[in-house]
Amino acid sequence: MPGPLSGRRLPKRQAGLRQAFAALGLAAALVTTGCSSVAPSQNGAPSGGASTGTSVDSGAAASTGAAEPTQPPSEAEVLAAKVQTSLDNLGRTAKAPTRDQMKAAMLEAGAAQQTLELSIDKTPTGLAVDAIEAASVIANQCIIGQVRSGVASVVVLPVLASGRCFVGDQH
Repeated sequence: MPGPLSGRRLPKRQAGLRQAFAALGLAAALVTTGCSSVAPSQNGAPSGGASTGTSVDSGAAASTGAAEPTQPPSEAEVLAAKVQTSLDNLGRTAKAPTRDQMKAAMLEAGAAQQTLELSIDKTPTGLAVDAIEAASVIANQCIIGQVRSGVASVVVLPVLASGRCFVGDQH
C-alpha cells in the first residue's frame, strides 16, 4: 500500500532520511532473522553476541554428544560488542544523546575516525530527531548503532556499494 509520500518528489535530505530509516527497518528485520547483530538485552548488555544465522537444536547436540565447532569472532563482531557496551553506557547517562556524544562513544569503542558517519540531529523543518545513528566501516562491514530513549541498539550490515554505511547526505 503506498504511503502518504509515495509519488511525491522529496528534497534530497528527506529522501536520504527516508532511505536511512528504511535501512534501519531492514536492519531490524535482519536482526530478527538471525543475521550478524548485537541486540540489547533487558539489562542493556549484549544478548548472546553476534549470530551466524545458523542454530543447532540443543537437544540434538546433547543426544549425539557432538560439539559444534566454534570460530573466533570476526573483527566486526568484536567492534560491534565494544560499540554496544559504549552505547549502553551512554544510554544510561543520556536518553537522547547529541551527535558529539554519539561520536565520542563510537570512537571510545574503537571505531575509526575516518569512516565514522553520523546522522543529522535536526529535521529539515528544524525539529529534533528521535535518535541519532552512528556507523563505522570495519573489515568491509558496517557497525551501526543508535541510542533511543536510553536504549542502545547495534547491528552489523554489509557496506553499501558507495563504500559507506548511510544513504543520503553526510555531515
